[in-house]
Amino acid sequence: MDTKLKGQTAIVTGSSTGLGQACAIGLAKEGMNVVVNYHSSDEEAHATAEQIESLGGRAIVVQADVSKEEDVEKLFSECEKAFGHLDVLVANAGLQADAAFTEMTLEQWNKAMEVDLTGQFLCARHAARIFRKQGVHQHGRAAGKIICMSSVHDRIPWAGHVNYAAAKGGVKMMMESMAQELAADKIRVNSISPGAIKTDINKKAWGTPDALNKLLTLIPYGRIGEAEDIANLCVFLASDLSDYMTGTTTYIDGGMTLYPGFRHGG
Repeated sequence: MDTKLKGQTAIVTGSSTGLGQACAIGLAKEGMNVVVNYHSSDEEAHATAEQIESLGGRAIVVQADVSKEEDVEKLFSECEKAFGHLDVLVANAGLQADAAFTEMTLEQWNKAMEVDLTGQFLCARHAARIFRKQGVHQHGRAAGKIICMSSVHDRIPWAGHVNYAAAKGGVKMMMESMAQELAADKIRVNSISPGAIKTDINKKAWGTPDALNKLLTLIPYGRIGEAEDIANLCVFLASDLSDYMTGTTTYIDGGMTLYPGFRHGG
């Protein structure tokens, strides 16, 4: 099925590794120009750009801390300078600063909020300003598309990760409120909420047979997700195939949100 994304431009924050990298490569495979953003992993970011170019795509690499307004302005400025327009923002950059609730420091709380929630706000706000100015043009039916990377923990409580879960819960309501406000401008805003995905950041949860078996008790579908699963959904949400979707959170989790503890009657 033709996604008609060729020639469009995407910024993917936090795309040097993990889910962001997979989304950047997935969009590039559809012919999109991609801005690869990173915070500190310079080598991995350039490797991602090289992989995109090996597929025949165009990519630039921009270092930016999404929690800093001046860095976000630089990120979008470099995009417009290189490609002249923007069609898709994938607000993916995120981190964990884990601690038991009673031991969690204000610094740990703020760190998660600043990157996981404020970072998405700053990037989405800047993208929306560009999309509103551009309006609907030859690249598709929408003026622009914003894809927020959330988590099943915008819905499932997560002891030991209160700051992360709170930030992702904030992302869900922020996304829905943005979608409501921006729909009249033909700007679509949606979220992806992954469950357990096989990436380095959570290797502790799947890296040994015992850990994986324990994890699979939480996944009714019986397998851990792959980064490509998320990339495929990202491509769909970026394209006109999803043009009637806005304000939607899509859980891609093998059934983690189905309360698997109750599948045998509780």
